[in-house]
Amino acid sequence: MSTETTDTTPTSGAQTTGAAWWVRNSSALLKLAFPLILTNFAYVALTTVDIVMLGRLGAVEIAAAGLAIALFNQLRTTGTGLVTGVSNLVAEARVRDDRKRVGALLFAGFFWATVCGVVFCVALMLIGPLLVLLGQDPTVVDKAGEFLMVLAPGMLPCLWFQNLRHFTTGLKRPGPLLAITLASVGVTIALNYLLVYGKFGLPAFGFVGVAIATVTVFLLSFMAFVAVILRDRTLRPYLTSPHARRWNGEAVRSVWRLGLPISGTYASEAGFFSVLTLVIGSLGVEALAAQTVLNQIVYIVFMVSAGLSHAASILISEADGRDDYREARRTGLLGTAWGTIATLLVAVVYVLAPDAVVSLFLSAEHAGDTDIIALTATGLLIAALMQVFDATQNIGNGILRGIGDTAGPFRISLVGYWLIGLPAGYLLGVTAGWGVEGVWTGQTIGLAATAALLLAAFLRRVDRLHRETSGAPLPEPEPS
Repeated sequence: MSTETTDTTPTSGAQTTGAAWWVRNSSALLKLAFPLILTNFAYVALTTVDIVMLGRLGAVEIAAAGLAIALFNQLRTTGTGLVTGVSNLVAEARVRDDRKRVGALLFAGFFWATVCGVVFCVALMLIGPLLVLLGQDPTVVDKAGEFLMVLAPGMLPCLWFQNLRHFTTGLKRPGPLLAITLASVGVTIALNYLLVYGKFGLPAFGFVGVAIATVTVFLLSFMAFVAVILRDRTLRPYLTSPHARRWNGEAVRSVWRLGLPISGTYASEAGFFSVLTLVIGSLGVEALAAQTVLNQIVYIVFMVSAGLSHAASILISEADGRDDYREARRTGLLGTAWGTIATLLVAVVYVLAPDAVVSLFLSAEHAGDTDIIALTATGLLIAALMQVFDATQNIGNGILRGIGDTAGPFRISLVGYWLIGLPAGYLLGVTAGWGVEGVWTGQTIGLAATAALLLAAFLRRVDRLHRETSGAPLPEPEPS
């Protein structure tokens, strides 16, 4: 499968101004972001299918699997962050036509993905029984541990897949990734149905069948991705290059240096949500089940901002390479604006039909699920505002990365998430007795603080870079 490469570099800010700039660059941003957003949607559809299937089994099952998936995603996100820099490094090497380095970076990404995969797999297998010490329901902990024992080995093919994802994105050829991920959704639906209920002679594994299906899809997706790359005339030489199978210490160190702060930022964000999930789990099974569903709903919308963030990051990197920091600044604000618009449109649906949204994930047939549906519907009203800040902070990470700052977002995440959001969630939810709604409100406060700090840091840094290259401060954007 081959996808033609399209040049999406926007016209320099010196050539277009006012409304013409915003229209032209919105087109460039959305054109680059659209396939990334579609890929993100397809990827999140995998876990969405799992959550929907678990929601049909009952409150305990969705709470236990939700806890296990939250822990898995915490480590998966950390590992993904470590190989995220592969796309930026590959893009730089591609511009210089350094094919040897592209192959070496592919190997380096696989090396770190494998190291993380093995370490995280062992950690997931050991952590299950310890969850009861964190105030979780013993029944939920037992089932979560059972789920993790099956799910943990899937970490390796999952991170290998992520490395290939960033490798192809760096080459501006995301087509194979989208096709594979879309196919994975259909396979996930089929395997969940077969393994949970035991069809066509297969045993019924119940809720563990969801974990078996997930691991199987991770492995099949990676194998299919390799097969598609091998059939692509542009991508195949990189994968089959001897440099992609040979140790290169400089490339391994480069991926580590760029990826470590990104990984730290991702881990900080994922850890923030994981700890709040544990706080909510201490409030009861119903609260944890509601948290699982709400997280998944918000996670779907988050994929839009993730695509915009990556696209804005690439365009800002190109402007940075031209020392055009006026263009970089406006592109950062443009990406933030589109993230806000997208999340506000979705918020309208949350406000107008919260029960209908939640009922897609939970079945009212099970005893007690009616209360969970009502609780999650209330949470959606909070999420309508929360996801705007979530999108802004995610895009903030990307635009800072675009001008070469990967350490700043990590430091800011420690302040916004851990020094503001987590204490606010605990104080409102547990100390003040607001329950799960209080935790969600505190989470929103933390995301809002992080978003504001990231945007302010971006504006300060881009203005400083402009002064260093031109000796004058950035002018204010002209009215559109």
